[in-house]
Amino acid sequence: MKTSLTLSALCLFSGSVMAAMPVYLPVGSSYTLSGVVNPRALSTSLANPAAPYVMASTSAGKSWRAGFLGPIGVSYEVGKVDDFSDRVDDLADILGKTDYASSAEANAAVDDANSILSDLSESAYVKLSGSTQVPFMPIIYKTRTRGAFMLDASASFVGKANILSDDISVTGSGSDYELNSNSSLYVASATDVRVGLGYSQMVIRTPVGELIGGIKANVHRISLGRSLAVLTDENDDAEDVFIDSLTDDKKASSGVGIDLGAIWVSHQYQLGVTLTNINQPTFDFGDLGNCSGLSGSSLTSCNAANALASDGKLSLSDTYKMEAQGTIDGAITSRNRQWILAASYDVNGVKDPVGDDYQWGVVSLAYFSDSVLSPGLRVGYRENFAGTQLSYVTAGLTLFRRLNVDLAYGLQKIEGDSVLPRSMALSVGYDMAF
Repeated sequence: MKTSLTLSALCLFSGSVMAAMPVYLPVGSSYTLSGVVNPRALSTSLANPAAPYVMASTSAGKSWRAGFLGPIGVSYEVGKVDDFSDRVDDLADILGKTDYASSAEANAAVDDANSILSDLSESAYVKLSGSTQVPFMPIIYKTRTRGAFMLDASASFVGKANILSDDISVTGSGSDYELNSNSSLYVASATDVRVGLGYSQMVIRTPVGELIGGIKANVHRISLGRSLAVLTDENDDAEDVFIDSLTDDKKASSGVGIDLGAIWVSHQYQLGVTLTNINQPTFDFGDLGNCSGLSGSSLTSCNAANALASDGKLSLSDTYKMEAQGTIDGAITSRNRQWILAASYDVNGVKDPVGDDYQWGVVSLAYFSDSVLSPGLRVGYRENFAGTQLSYVTAGLTLFRRLNVDLAYGLQKIEGDSVLPRSMALSVGYDMAF
């Protein structure tokens, strides 16, 4: 791979990418509202398995509810970088030069390149994710025996690229020296096609409120992939190898995650608890390091993977476990539920498929209009208390009681001259009205 092309592509993504719920990307209005079930926002039925009963209970006598289109969500996140573009250019020049005039000049270049690589491997990464509901999902049907079934289906993806640094050595003699290194662009990605079937029903009814319980089984078909693109690889087909690895070099497997939930609903407040993936299903990545039958850039990347693994910088085998997570939530509402002040908190952190930790805390205030002409409004604050510990201000708008647009805007900025936030997420969906 041409080093300058590889690193310039990473720089381009870092500086200008605009573009059960996955822990890395909440769905629809949940960007702002969190997982607190709200009968006026259908996407909030996806968090707590007890939520479908609450959703169906407010359908004006109808026994079912359904989505229409979306929501579709996309997000990006980049690492904390300082003068990233300039440092990438400097590194590309150092690694790409093949005619150092003396060993002293080459060794000085090694020192400069190792310093840059050390910083980039600590702070530079690009992460993209997205999700969408299958059209008309979720579908909720309430029986006459105080129970509610829900069927939903979705697809999501996440991908992360970062640099694995390796020492740079000098080869050559006389007045012709060049640099060699296994430093690589490392990419991990996952796609998840999920079908969920849940059931919820009222357990207890009192004069002051109802206790609702629910259970849900999520069938996942997850494809996991990892790849390396060696920065000093000069072969013409290396870029094709890297691009193909994003879609082709994946291992697909299936598993089922079980969720439990309960909600106490009163006239002007509600409390909820959710336990997701209590059985903790696991999924395997394809192994790296088997170089049999490979050639060209594929062989170069494979050899680099083995070398990095022997240095403890990479694992040749890896798995993704959907770890169990508990969430508590609460809300204060007006009697007609037009106004709602809500908060939720994940009691423990869990990893996503590319290894990042998430533990969300969310607060929000929302107004839902009963008029087709008057918009609904919501604002909130969202923070990840694990991993990157990024925080967001969130806002959403509901038009014509059906069209929902939500934005999460990261509060941390990219260092240097960029005015972009380190992270941002956008969701758009169109619900049926009931």
